[in-house]
Amino acid sequence: MLIEICKTQGEYMKFTKMSLVAALLIGSSAFAIDNVKVSGDAKLYYSTNDIKTGNTGGLFDARSSAAQASFGLGITADLAKGISSGAHLTGLTTLGLEHQLVNNVWEGTNGVTDSYILDEAWVAATLGKTTAKLGRMELDTPLTFTEKWSVAKNTFEAVVLLNQDLPDTTLVAAYVGGSNSNSDVNNANFAGKNHGNGNNAPTGIANTVQNSANGTTFSQYYNGAFAVAAINNSFKPVTLQAWYYDAPQFLDAYWLQADASMQGFTAGVQFTQTNWVKSADLPIAKNASNNALAAVIGYNGMKDLATIKVAYSTTGTETDSSLSLGAGGNIATYRVTSPGAGALSGATNAHSKLYTEAWWNYGYVTRADTDAWNVTIESPVNGLFDLGLYYTSTSTGTNNASTVVGGTNNGLPLAAVNMTELTVTASKTVGPLDATLAYIYTNADDQNIKTGATKGSAYSTIQAYLTLNF
Repeated sequence: MLIEICKTQGEYMKFTKMSLVAALLIGSSAFAIDNVKVSGDAKLYYSTNDIKTGNTGGLFDARSSAAQASFGLGITADLAKGISSGAHLTGLTTLGLEHQLVNNVWEGTNGVTDSYILDEAWVAATLGKTTAKLGRMELDTPLTFTEKWSVAKNTFEAVVLLNQDLPDTTLVAAYVGGSNSNSDVNNANFAGKNHGNGNNAPTGIANTVQNSANGTTFSQYYNGAFAVAAINNSFKPVTLQAWYYDAPQFLDAYWLQADASMQGFTAGVQFTQTNWVKSADLPIAKNASNNALAAVIGYNGMKDLATIKVAYSTTGTETDSSLSLGAGGNIATYRVTSPGAGALSGATNAHSKLYTEAWWNYGYVTRADTDAWNVTIESPVNGLFDLGLYYTSTSTGTNNASTVVGGTNNGLPLAAVNMTELTVTASKTVGPLDATLAYIYTNADDQNIKTGATKGSAYSTIQAYLTLNF
């Protein structure tokens, strides 16, 4: 819900990357008297890996590759003094690449049909130091946020109130009633009551994207969910955040965070807890809870040379639900899975705002009973291109709820799953074109398990991202 929090009116905080205030305050000061701004982008994403199934697949083989293009067009305008509005349309197309260069897409189309989604349609009003925004919008809070790693984004139908009357403090209240995420509680649709629609995209977020054959992609979000928060920057080097979320039929959760920056050094600590509620919509064994603790330290005093960060996180052991539910993941895209052949109980590919989150293999750092480390090094390389090096290592320990049917996954006890990811990226902006090339090394016990093996084998992924902004 938040959006880039201001430490004073018109001045953005340096320590949080939330962007609610920026979007909510997009009103009269942002536009000239003609009050209209149009912008957009065209994206083409490609991914391939060297995983083989038998004698099929492999690097650049269509069977182990995915590609998709998206076209986004947005408009914002002042409707009156202090009142603004915006809308955004995303179109998805395979460009006819299916069964030629790739067999998979990034988002939840059927791989053949071009499709579209109206992912933003909102109005905002400001009176004094209070702003209200309602409609279909992006959100950016610790446990409910829009993910932008894919060729399309997940958005929400919500009402958000923001107030800055208290010195150096932003207060937030929000109600979220709908979402186009790919989440699917317990692999079931529950008659449309959950926050997904029962269909998973191969990789994506905005699943079952709207086309002529089906209606809106937006499903009810947890039967309605509420959030309140306070963000304070009274002591200028430190930003404090406190968030509380309540989705009565599913969960309640809170998130506490403190970030500091001084003389090039940065440090932060996060603590979050999720309380899962047994109900007809979430048929777990009984009420359960889990938590996550994370810390980071970094140095960015040599921005022309390199920025370095080291982070650690740990999650608790949760056995009450029988699904080994974790903590800290984006509850907008969290996916709970029942025990079954080849599937880790409680596994989720939801992104997380924990400091340790991997560059690509989301969901590992938030699993129950998991320790995780992350090292991030970013360098401008003499202005030629931006180089990124991202290392994440996770270890899931003994948790007697982390089992599948029969207690193993191809012979592997899932009480001890390790994952290592090393990603190297090279990015360059040339005029309106953003280009990124990524190499991802993944070695995970529960991925790429070959016939007869008890643990997964390492594999490589190559990805290319092209975005033309206009």
